[in-house]
Amino acid sequence: MKKILLACACCLFALTTFSQTDEKKWNFGLHGGLMQYSGDLGQGFYQTDQAAYGFAAASFSRYLGKHFDVSLIFSRGEFGYVQKNIPVSEMNNPNSFLARTNTSNLITRFYFTKPNTILRPYLLAGVGVIWYEKVYKIQSERFEFSVPTFGGGLNIKMGSVVSLNLQETFLYTSTDNIDYKKANGDNDMILFHTAGLTFNLGKKRDADQDGVSDKNDKCPATPAGAAVDSKGCPIDRDGDGVADYMDSCPEVAGVPTLGGCPDQDMDGITDKEDRCPDIVGSKESKGCPDSDKDGIVDIDDKCPGTQTGYKVDAMGCTYDNDKDGLVNEEDRCPELAGSLSLKGCPDKDADGISDLEDLCPAIKGTLGNKGCPEMAKEDIVRITLIASKIYFETNSAKLKLISNTQLDDLADILKKYDGVNLTIEGHTDSDADDAYNLTLSQKRTESVKDYLVSKGIDTMRLTAAGFGETRPIADNKNAAGKAKNRRVELKTSY
Repeated sequence: MKKILLACACCLFALTTFSQTDEKKWNFGLHGGLMQYSGDLGQGFYQTDQAAYGFAAASFSRYLGKHFDVSLIFSRGEFGYVQKNIPVSEMNNPNSFLARTNTSNLITRFYFTKPNTILRPYLLAGVGVIWYEKVYKIQSERFEFSVPTFGGGLNIKMGSVVSLNLQETFLYTSTDNIDYKKANGDNDMILFHTAGLTFNLGKKRDADQDGVSDKNDKCPATPAGAAVDSKGCPIDRDGDGVADYMDSCPEVAGVPTLGGCPDQDMDGITDKEDRCPDIVGSKESKGCPDSDKDGIVDIDDKCPGTQTGYKVDAMGCTYDNDKDGLVNEEDRCPELAGSLSLKGCPDKDADGISDLEDLCPAIKGTLGNKGCPEMAKEDIVRITLIASKIYFETNSAKLKLISNTQLDDLADILKKYDGVNLTIEGHTDSDADDAYNLTLSQKRTESVKDYLVSKGIDTMRLTAAGFGETRPIADNKNAAGKAKNRRVELKTSY
């Protein structure tokens, strides 16, 4: 009974195991079990009222193909027969015997299933040699053959190295007197009830370490750590042509050029990075369009129709610094609130001319005078009179003292009209050469200009121009004409 329990324990322990394959062709096994006899004394096979004796065995197998292998099995054990109702100890009983045997059997097994299946039932057939030791009633060592050896079994694969093996083996002996009887002419038979563990030997080659041997690997260069299928090829769960180990979106079919991620709007930006996955956009705007090209994408733009080139705030709206209703780009005075009619510029004196263009922004004037008021007629007459009373030393640009009073009055008039500019023109008669006259006339106008500047008139309002003898107003052939040609003209403008 203890032997039976031990054999069952070995069977349970073995449920972690596998048989040899075309990659691991050699197999080694350790076995144990019970032996039963059938012969002239009686039929003991599968009988529970007969004694069952134990044995131990070792096996060596070689893979031949998907359904065949060949094994060499060695065993050592005892078997016998005890007549019912007669104690076993009475060894002199002629109807009882006990023998110790050593067997060596060469068998071929045919498997009904392929090596990759878990359960592999099989049939076996072969030949063997039996050696009986000189013990008990056997007076000398004996040898005989077991022809044939046959049976069947089951391999249970639970791993890549170890298998659980259950086998029934019948040995038909070549003699008929191991039980010391030759009653009916049938030779004696021995039955082995076997359970054991077998171990595949060798190491399969797997260069890329993906768990699939090089022989069966259709993708032998798989990177380390990549999940592969039974053929050794990287798994592609979403079927987009990008293996999971390289696929940034392994659960969703995508575009190979985008790491296996989808791009619904085909703008070159993956949907998971695209703020607008249904509308074509640019990478700079994270996949969203910017219709008015103001740098603010449409989904964030509160003023979507901005004119190209206009600066906008974070909401996509143009700036209006002075809050006068005119955007900076269209406002001539963006920092000063003004009217739309004057393009955003103020008009303090309300004369219709913006302060930006009004030479007299504090006094209402006319458009023709650039925002300055018209000069009084008496002042215009006075300036003309002053021009006729400006005198210089002979052949000199030095002003005569009599001219100072006239120029003082001229300065007062110019101060009265801030927006008025004055052009001082100098002319000469035809005496002396042209170059001399031109230089002299220029110097005289500059003398007038310098005097007015000394009286507080801005030099920017004054222009001095000498024309020499080029613009006569009378005949230079007589003294009267020459006197008229020697003159200073004062012209006002805005």
